[in-house]
Amino acid sequence: MIDLRAYREEIKKNNIKNCYIFYGSDEDMIKENISLIKNKLIKDKLINEDFIDLNFAKFDGNTLENFDEVINACETLPFMSSKKIVLIYRANFLGKNKKSEGVYSAFKKYLENIPENTVLVLYYIFKEKRERVENKVLKLNKKCDIIEIKDLKGRDLEKKVKDLFEEKGKKIALVELKLFCSNLPNNMGIIEKEVEKLCCYTLERDITKQDIYDMFPAKQEDDIFVLVDKMGDKRVKEAIDRFNELLHIGESIFNILYMIERQFNLIYQVSRYVKEGKTIEEISRIIRLPNFICTKLVGQSKKFTETQIKNAMERCLETEKVLKSTSTNKKVEMEMLIIQTIAM
Repeated sequence: MIDLRAYREEIKKNNIKNCYIFYGSDEDMIKENISLIKNKLIKDKLINEDFIDLNFAKFDGNTLENFDEVINACETLPFMSSKKIVLIYRANFLGKNKKSEGVYSAFKKYLENIPENTVLVLYYIFKEKRERVENKVLKLNKKCDIIEIKDLKGRDLEKKVKDLFEEKGKKIALVELKLFCSNLPNNMGIIEKEVEKLCCYTLERDITKQDIYDMFPAKQEDDIFVLVDKMGDKRVKEAIDRFNELLHIGESIFNILYMIERQFNLIYQVSRYVKEGKTIEEISRIIRLPNFICTKLVGQSKKFTETQIKNAMERCLETEKVLKSTSTNKKVEMEMLIIQTIAM
């Protein structure tokens, strides 16, 4: 594997390989980095920009049943250009997908035969934050470049966001920049939309901290507390509305499920410690969370019986298995989880 900086340096040096595999949870960031290849080939006149559509073939990895059509695209000569790009987006056969082993095997075999005038690019979106690159793909490291697109953090994130503001002719001071970056989910698609909203909101004047407070959606943890609160209060419609709001701001189904599961796990731990007579301060030290969060968890624990909490955790695990093993409607499964937890 190579890191993102090394990949970008290689592109700048015109060292473009025949095959790339991108992994990550942020599809917008992956697409942005894939575009570096296309832009470089166009800039160096290896792809004629007037015929880019004829030299950029795309395949949906979700519906790819065999690799023959990809091979045909790779073997077709570039049109009025020296190079062409073949992209397989959302290539699920790179993940834990036994049904697509045949496609993966054909891809692995073809790696030895990719024409010099073709750049084959694949990307796979992590379905949950805990997911990692599969070992079967890591073993291809000598045959292609594998790049994991990790969430931008710290100075890297701040620099990227600052560049987004500057592209729109807007300056943002360091304090406001740090506040902006610390309050949004680490998803470049959402961040770009929030940059646009903030620029439209402030128009010609300088951005202030109050502007950011006014424009920001609720933080992730607050949303989960509210969602679980609604579940504890038996408010089905409000709980599902909150779930849909999380989807709307870009949270993945799997991440929402993980956060609900984590929340009930914390509620269970806290309720047991309260029964043992431990104080908020003691619980805070044990579970390594701030006092105010522990206080909220104690409040939530009073809305559920121990049996309800255990059943909720079991239902979360069952839902996770269903979402991973079938092609079911994931949104409906999550709504059923919320309804059944409330009905317990």
